[in-house]
Amino acid sequence: MAEVRVDKYLWAMRIYKTRSIAADACKNGRITMNGVQLKPSRTFKIGDRFSVRKGPITYSYRVLQLSENRLGAKLVPEYMQDITAPDQLELLELARMAGQTGRDRGTGRPTKKDRREIETFMSDSYLDELDWEDDEE
Repeated sequence: MAEVRVDKYLWAMRIYKTRSIAADACKNGRITMNGVQLKPSRTFKIGDRFSVRKGPITYSYRVLQLSENRLGAKLVPEYMQDITAPDQLELLELARMAGQTGRDRGTGRPTKKDRREIETFMSDSYLDELDWEDDEE
């Protein structure tokens, strides 16, 4: 096997859950190689480097081996090397930190009272009500 379709390889390497989602990602311009958007029917060869944009982060990979069959998660590093830039990994960590809000996990949705307090706090009128003159003294 000298070449594998892009959508099939992305599915086999567990980057996307289904092959149709991988094909849609290609069609929407999320998969690139050397700055060029890839079509799902394009093929990968050993040594190719490609990028996958998921949310704010752009992951980069190098093809080490080819496979048309879906692999177990433990086997993926033998077939594909993650060469994502450190600055992109920092964005991922920042996104994780930003997702951690003041609510504890498992406490459920905010109540109506909680929601009203949040809306009051986030509104501009709340800041206007504060007495800023006392702070200047």
